[in-house]
Amino acid sequence: MSTKIKLYLGRKVIESLRQSPNINPVQLKPLIQIGNPPSDNHIEFYLPINAIEQYLGIASVNDILKIQPDDIIKNIHCVKDRANRKISFEINRDIFVKDVIENSAAPDVNLTPKNIVIEYSSPNIAKPFHVGHLRSTIIGNFLANLHTYLNHKVTRLNYLGDWGTQFGFIRVGVNKLNFTEEDIKQNPTQLLYESYVHANQLAESDPKISELARGYFAKLESGSEADLQVWRSYIDYTISDLQATYDRLGVKFDEYNYESMYNVSHIKSVLDALSSKKLLNVDTDGKVNVNVNDRNICLIKSDGSSLYLTRDLAAAIDRFSKFNFDQMYYVVENGQNDHFNSLKGLLHLMDVPWSDRIKHIKFGRIHGMSTRKGKVVFLRDLLNEIQDLMLEKQMESPNTKVPITNGEISDVLGVSCVIVNDLKQRRQKDYTFSWDQALQVQGDSGAKLQYTHCRLCSLEENSGAVPVQVCKPEFLEQPDVTALVRELARFPDVLHKAQSQMEACVLVSYLFHLCNYINRAFKTLQVKDQEPELASQRLLLFSSARDVLGQGMQILGLKPLTKM
Repeated sequence: MSTKIKLYLGRKVIESLRQSPNINPVQLKPLIQIGNPPSDNHIEFYLPINAIEQYLGIASVNDILKIQPDDIIKNIHCVKDRANRKISFEINRDIFVKDVIENSAAPDVNLTPKNIVIEYSSPNIAKPFHVGHLRSTIIGNFLANLHTYLNHKVTRLNYLGDWGTQFGFIRVGVNKLNFTEEDIKQNPTQLLYESYVHANQLAESDPKISELARGYFAKLESGSEADLQVWRSYIDYTISDLQATYDRLGVKFDEYNYESMYNVSHIKSVLDALSSKKLLNVDTDGKVNVNVNDRNICLIKSDGSSLYLTRDLAAAIDRFSKFNFDQMYYVVENGQNDHFNSLKGLLHLMDVPWSDRIKHIKFGRIHGMSTRKGKVVFLRDLLNEIQDLMLEKQMESPNTKVPITNGEISDVLGVSCVIVNDLKQRRQKDYTFSWDQALQVQGDSGAKLQYTHCRLCSLEENSGAVPVQVCKPEFLEQPDVTALVRELARFPDVLHKAQSQMEACVLVSYLFHLCNYINRAFKTLQVKDQEPELASQRLLLFSSARDVLGQGMQILGLKPLTKM
C-alpha cells in the first residue's frame, strides 16, 4: 500500500535533479515516509533533507522544490526547523485513500530477497520444555514470519540439545529407577527428566555416578551402535512431546538438527583446517585449545569428547554448505554472547568468507514466570493454567460469543496473551512476568488485539452491507477515515523498521495504535442502517483494517480469532 505513490515521488525527485544520481526510485522508496500534516484531512509524504544529502549527494534542494503539482502531488514545500529538515509533498487524498484501502495487506515487492537461516527455540532432548526456552521460540518465530512476509527465503531451524555428559546421567538414572522401554515410551519427557534429576542427586554423594555417566557418553561419542539405538529411541519419544507445545504456540520448523550430528568424528575436517593454519595447541592433559580474541578456548576435552562450541562450529560450516545463506541468525539469550563471539572469531581465523553473515540475536531473561501459587513450572503447565484463567474470564464476560466450553478459543486467547506480553518488551531487556499485565482484557494485551479483530469480523457478518472491492473515496471524506487510512498505510514501513532493528515491539506498538484508530472509527463511521453504497464503502474500509490487523497478528505468531 502507498508503494506506487512512493515510487512515483522517488521518480519525480530523481528526474528533477540536473545531474542524475546513481540511484533509482526503488532505492529511494524506504526514505520517503508518511507524515502527520497540520490538517486532519490532508495527506503528506516527506523526504528528510539529510537523506537527500547522504544518498543523493545534493547540497541544495532547490531543483526538487521546482517539481510542478499534478494529479498526485498537490503541493511541495521545504520545512526547516529545530525538529525537522524535510521536503514535504502534499498528496491527493482521494488517490491515497483508494490506493491504501484496495491494497491494504499486500506486501511490498522485494527486489532483493535473501536466503536466511534462523535457529531458534533449541530446547534439550529428554527435558520438559522450560519457560527459559519461551523467548527464543517466540522471538525466533516472529523473525521467521516477518522475513517470510517480506519475501525472503527463510529456513526455520530447531537445533536440539541431544549430546553431552548430561545424557550419560539420564542413562544412569533410567537404570537406577528400573524404567523399562515401555515405561519411557508412554511418558517419555517426564520419566527421562526424573532419571536425570535422580542420577544427579546420587552423584552428590557418590563420585562413581559421575564417572559412570561420563562412560556412557564416551560410548555414544565413540559410536557404540547399541547405545546410539537406545538414545535415538529417547529422541523419537520426546520429539512428539515437544511438537504438542509447538502446535499450541503456532510454531513450525523446516528442519530439526541435533548436536549429535556433529560429534568428534564429524568435526575432524574442522580440526584439520584449524591445525593446518597452526591455530591449535594441546595441553599436557590432552585438551585441544585455540586462541580466539586473546582467550584460550577448549575445543576437545582431555577424554576426546567435543564441546558445544566445537559442534556449533561444525554446524555453521555444514549449514553454509547446505543452504548458502546470506544471513544466519541465532536467537539465543544475552548470556551466550561470549560463545557467539568465539564462534565468529573461529570462523574468521579459518578465513571463512561468510563469517560476517552470522549474527547473534540476543534477548533478556524472564523473571518470576511461575504459577499463581509461586511454583516454577514447565511451559506446558503455564499454558494450561493460562487457558483455565482465560476460560474464567470468558465466563465472566457478558460479551462472550462462543460456547464457554470451547477450550480451543480460550487456549488461543491465553497463548496470544503470553506472546504479546513477551513481544511488547524490548528484546534485550530482562523483564518480570506479571499475571495481571499478561492477561488484562482492557489495555494493551493480546486479548485487545483479538477482541478488535473479532469485532471487525462481527461487523462484516452482521452489518447487512454488501461487500465491495473497489474504493470510492467520495463516500469516505471524514477525518476519522483519513486518520485510519494513514495508519494502515504505515504498515509496510513498520515492518521494515521491525526488520532493521530485529524488534517485535515495533510491530506490537503499531498494532495497539491501529486498534485505537479502528475503535475510534467505530464510533463515528456507522455501517449498519446506512445508505447502501455508503455502508459498503465503510465496510470496505473496516475490512482493509481487519486485513492489516490480522496479517500483523499472524506475523507476531498469533492465530486471529473471528469470535471470542
